[in-house]
Amino acid sequence: MPENSPVRLNKYLADAGIASRRGADALIQGGRVCVNGLIQREPGTRVIPGQDTVLCNGAPVSANQNAPSSYIMLHKPVHTVTTVNDPQGRKTVVDLLPEELRTLRLFPVGRLDYMSEGLLLLTNDGEVTLRLTHPSYEHPKKYEVLVREAVTEKSLGLMRQGMRLQEGERLAPVEVESVSDAGGATLLRMTLRQGVNRQIRRMCRDLGLTILRLRRVELGPLFLGSLESGKWRALTDAEIKTLKSSLGLD
Repeated sequence: MPENSPVRLNKYLADAGIASRRGADALIQGGRVCVNGLIQREPGTRVIPGQDTVLCNGAPVSANQNAPSSYIMLHKPVHTVTTVNDPQGRKTVVDLLPEELRTLRLFPVGRLDYMSEGLLLLTNDGEVTLRLTHPSYEHPKKYEVLVREAVTEKSLGLMRQGMRLQEGERLAPVEVESVSDAGGATLLRMTLRQGVNRQIRRMCRDLGLTILRLRRVELGPLFLGSLESGKWRALTDAEIKTLKSSLGLD
């Protein structure tokens, strides 16, 4: 593509590996993309590669269809924001990566909130990002949730049958098992297939449970394993192949 040929903004983002065309549409319509300092909400907005300045979530975007895809597993620690940059100046997950990886324009897949930890995938593969985050794919995510209180069978039953949050949202059934420790706290192992914002924290709130630690340990076929908090590693070729296969991309 010649540098001076205008292209649609959603194609520009997709070519940069930010997201698929569909995912790019959502980013643009959500007001998260700026062109030459102005927020653009129309996916069909024309931009000129190499001339116009495009920002997504405040970070510059350079379209490059031939850029290789990279896949990084990070053990996100608490007190870290799952974003590329933060207006409040808090540490982001990208800050935990070395400079050579930051230049690859990796974006976090999905979110873990500020006080949550565990497995986070960062990639510049837009199609993988879409299929892992779009609710229609219902990719399983497994968490270990330590709560202060004993958890009753009634509470477990509500989670398993699909409870309704106090805001009115009806949740899909959650696979959950509990393990009590000698200190009186309870470790919940939960599998979610739904993408409701802060779902586990809101479920525990409604059930009167106090979360002491919330950690994601699996994302689809990926396992956190022994990766230490704040550390990262590249996915192996076998992991990438298994991940893509699970997403129907093989």
